[in-house]
Amino acid sequence: MSKPVIGVFALQGNVREHLEMLRQVGVEARPVRRPSELEQVDAMVLPGGESTTMDKLARSFELFEPLQKRIADGMPAFGTCAGMIMLANEITGGIADQETLGGLDVTVRRNAFGRQVDSFEADLEFAAFATPYHAVFIRAPWVERAGPDVEVLSTVSSGPALGRIVAVRHDRLLATSFHPEMTGDARLHGYFAELVASA
Repeated sequence: MSKPVIGVFALQGNVREHLEMLRQVGVEARPVRRPSELEQVDAMVLPGGESTTMDKLARSFELFEPLQKRIADGMPAFGTCAGMIMLANEITGGIADQETLGGLDVTVRRNAFGRQVDSFEADLEFAAFATPYHAVFIRAPWVERAGPDVEVLSTVSSGPALGRIVAVRHDRLLATSFHPEMTGDARLHGYFAELVASA
């Protein structure tokens, strides 16, 4: 089988960093800004950024509805930070008319950990990994409710946010509250690449 082609939503966020991490794990990675580029990929990464801006930009570039449909039709997707919000079926703390792409049966709270000054780093346990994963949280969301078919992959293990859900998987959708592209640890991108290859 040829290696999967994974796109990165390239209208906002840490696009270059995600492309680099995907290439490190041996997949072909491409920036996606338009529907014609979306048609050429097997899966998508939705990076961190500002979820309300990502929503508006996706509509401006006529990418929102084609992306929403591909996800509904089963395309694998990996949302990080704002990308997690974009994949969630339900948001709390959003703005009045904010919509999401949906597909992930969770309720996500925007800016759950506080403002930019409340950004932090933490070592997280993942069942899929032998050693902890060092995570960077920047104005991060968390999952307040996970549906019955959603697998919780990691929670915060100490501090005031103890027990909060920060990584989930639902079938072909993967989402994290934090920025895995900022750590130099490509294991989560590898995990997603394996998910895409098996889809």
